[in-house]
Amino acid sequence: MIAAIKSTVLFFLVLLVTHFSVLAQSSEAYLFSYFKGNGEDGLHLAYSMDGYTWKALNNNQSFLTPEVGGDKLMRDPCVIQGPDGKFHMVWTVSWNEQGIGYANSDDLMQWSEQKYIPVMEHESEARNCWAPEVFYDEESNQYMIFWSTTIPGRFPETEDQGDSDYNHRMYFVTTKDFEKFSKTKLLYDQGFNVIDGTLIKEDGEFVMFLKNETRTPPEKNIRIARSKHLTKKFGKPSEPITGDYWAEGPTPIKIGGFWIVYFDKYRKHNMGAVRSSDLENWEDISDQINFPEGTRHGTVFTVSTDLLERLKKM
Repeated sequence: MIAAIKSTVLFFLVLLVTHFSVLAQSSEAYLFSYFKGNGEDGLHLAYSMDGYTWKALNNNQSFLTPEVGGDKLMRDPCVIQGPDGKFHMVWTVSWNEQGIGYANSDDLMQWSEQKYIPVMEHESEARNCWAPEVFYDEESNQYMIFWSTTIPGRFPETEDQGDSDYNHRMYFVTTKDFEKFSKTKLLYDQGFNVIDGTLIKEDGEFVMFLKNETRTPPEKNIRIARSKHLTKKFGKPSEPITGDYWAEGPTPIKIGGFWIVYFDKYRKHNMGAVRSSDLENWEDISDQINFPEGTRHGTVFTVSTDLLERLKKM
């Protein structure tokens, strides 16, 4: 009799734990910020409950029209939610300008006035500022914004290895309020053309996903570099984690026991993904994901299901 009671109690405890676990998991949804075409119409958002099947919000129409920069583009939109609860976004405003775009929002629907941040104007020869990312560091209580720029003549050993004489390295600034910024400094140079950096922090280590942009001989793949420090000492890159296709714009998120990295198979005009349980061994799962038509690379992040429901009503 006692054994039967214990068994019944255990059964209901398991049910309760499972129930609340499902509730906890369902309290968050995944969003993906992206652009279409050349980025001329602005910010697009898609959502997913499992990280594999993605559906466009707002009928796949723009949430925010670009207003800053000479070309007024909104490519590579990177969105994160800061400790202030606000969503902070940076983006590429042009193929060939010396600054980036910035705006913030409480709800992803109403946005602040857009700002042009001239992060490379001190370098008169700088050709561009591509694929800016923003990362919040809890330890230093500040944001780091980083991007890729070509400065002709700065790294002559690789000047003939890129497309159209582009020869990128990564640079960064830090800020606490998006009003005052540190001086621009070099973030990553390991002797090759590099763009599309993005960061996570795992087990006390900063893990950077990046694109080897070398054209001659062709690379065009996603790799990983690591550091114990946020703004320095990122080492040599890993072997490619992507396959025999050209990939760019990586963005990572942990779902269950796996890290999933989404990226743009830009020559194939579709999205791809790889996953790993240990950030060392990677499996291509491109055939398991589904994104809205026309999706170009951006950022994956989480939001509350309450916010998602409000976004769906737009």
